[in-house]
Amino acid sequence: MNDFMTLTPDAAFEMLMAGNGRFVEGLPEHPNQDAARRTQTVPSQSPFAVLFGCSDSRLAAEIIFDRGLGDLFVVRTAGHVAGAEVLGSIEYGVSVLESPLVVVLGHDSCGAVAAARAAADGGRTPGGFVRDVIERVTPSVLAARAAGRDSDEEILHEHIRHTVDLLSERSRVLAERVAAGRLAVVGLSYRLADGSAHLVASRGLKAAVAVG
Repeated sequence: MNDFMTLTPDAAFEMLMAGNGRFVEGLPEHPNQDAARRTQTVPSQSPFAVLFGCSDSRLAAEIIFDRGLGDLFVVRTAGHVAGAEVLGSIEYGVSVLESPLVVVLGHDSCGAVAAARAAADGGRTPGGFVRDVIERVTPSVLAARAAGRDSDEEILHEHIRHTVDLLSERSRVLAERVAAGRLAVVGLSYRLADGSAHLVASRGLKAAVAVG
């Protein structure tokens, strides 16, 4: 199947945001969620976007962007922290599945960001592997504060931008495709109350401007 393989990064971004608009308005179309689509996707997949988001249960990607089977290649970790496994999964979506768009999705009231902020203020850091998650978010808290930005939203946006930069700089696969105009890497901030996603950072989009 190759229904999305000819999409440009900008067209893929517009398709994603159109779905979010339908979700916000309460008018979802639930595309590609029927038996015919299930059968169509058995032989192969060609998702139009790689969605790297926080594991928060309120960020179900196919719901908030009103998409269906085979549309999104989803990778999720708490606080959208990225290690080797995440980078490999994203590169697979881009280099093997040919997705023209990578999205980093953060959200307000993020537990990982709140915990990192508390730790930076001298609070108790959780134990176990949760500590590793917090330590990976803490640099974003410190960077935001160093720039004079200390609100919850400003720290969240800094962490989203940091993740976009990390993906673009650590992955040669992503960087080369962005430079060639074949891929865009964007960061979105999701608002739990109204369900809307807003552009915070972008690399490779031609028509959109980062506003965060």
